[in-house]
Amino acid sequence: MRTETKRVTTEHHHGSHRHLADILEVGPSSGALGTVDAIVVPTIRHPRWLRHATRLAVALGCPLVSLHSRRWSSARLAATAMPINVEFLAVDVDDVGRLNLPDLMTTALLRDTPFDRPTDLSAKRNAGLLLARLMGWERIVFLDDDIEVGGHEEVARAAALLDTYDVVGMHIGGYPDNSVVCHAYRETKGRQDSFVGGGALAVETTRLPSFFPNIYNEDWFYLLGETSLRRLAVTGMVKQRPYDPFDRPARARDQELGDVLAEGIYWLLDERTGTGWRGATDVRHWSRFLLARKEFLENVLRRVRRLPEGSKPDRRAMEASLLAALGRLSRIEAGFCVAYVKAWAEDRRRWADHLHRFPVLGSDVAGAMKWLVKDGRNPLPWKCRMEMALDLPDV
Repeated sequence: MRTETKRVTTEHHHGSHRHLADILEVGPSSGALGTVDAIVVPTIRHPRWLRHATRLAVALGCPLVSLHSRRWSSARLAATAMPINVEFLAVDVDDVGRLNLPDLMTTALLRDTPFDRPTDLSAKRNAGLLLARLMGWERIVFLDDDIEVGGHEEVARAAALLDTYDVVGMHIGGYPDNSVVCHAYRETKGRQDSFVGGGALAVETTRLPSFFPNIYNEDWFYLLGETSLRRLAVTGMVKQRPYDPFDRPARARDQELGDVLAEGIYWLLDERTGTGWRGATDVRHWSRFLLARKEFLENVLRRVRRLPEGSKPDRRAMEASLLAALGRLSRIEAGFCVAYVKAWAEDRRRWADHLHRFPVLGSDVAGAMKWLVKDGRNPLPWKCRMEMALDLPDV
């Protein structure tokens, strides 16, 4: 059953974009169950954070792909922690420069600027898409390691919807999935919803190839099609573990460009201007939107400053985060937003061309791992236990 959703907007902010997706309410005993070819988890945490995803993979009868980086996360540690009844492929991707990813204009545009984003989440998700191509996986589920799914049937129902939809997200309950600024807006009684995110996302990999740019809200960019959203549904429920979004002002600062670009593009989709996201190549749109964004941030800051001393979350921490976001916003220019959108549009074409150069190898995991690395670069360390694939040592 499709549920109608109301728009939540103010003059300077759209608090919800859920009306852009088909919200499908499915009861616990209704809805077709589909198959999942693989669960893909990008992680920087200790393998104990994979326990939930591991149980889910066993219940769905599919392999778990974990993509590791940082000190406490590695393919070797993950392999030692995997139960005997789970198929898995664990890969170390500390050096994303070795991944066989195309040279993206969006990445080059931000390099050596204050907006450069030294994270590897987008690269890991893109590596998951490449693996899906190589292994012949048509339906994969991206799952963050801090997300818990109530039951595997919910994921199977989301996978079944991929017969009709290109992407199916899941409602994220528990701690809300928002940017720091939107968390502050909610904490000051603003009407703030959350939208589809890459933390729990089922995707059909063979239609309309898309990628995750290296920017905050990269998942919102992945959802875009030729002019508007790809066919998108939301169903089921997952829960995100709580965290403190105001623990460091740098978090809000680093999110601001991605928040501006994504919210500015989705503003056009909300307004049904007829141009779709391509209207974001007009500098006049960004000139207006950046003024609205500044008004919005200043309004939230005023609301935070009216909170009583001792309020939770801490008022001073929220204020510091908002000031950091405003500082970063002051460096974003309308022309730069246009340049980014145009670079992203070109990258979509580059990604599709690059993906089509990859063969479909099926169960040849060793072959897939060779293709996952650029020519002439050292192989990535990996461990594997999958049907028709050997548990090979690190290479």
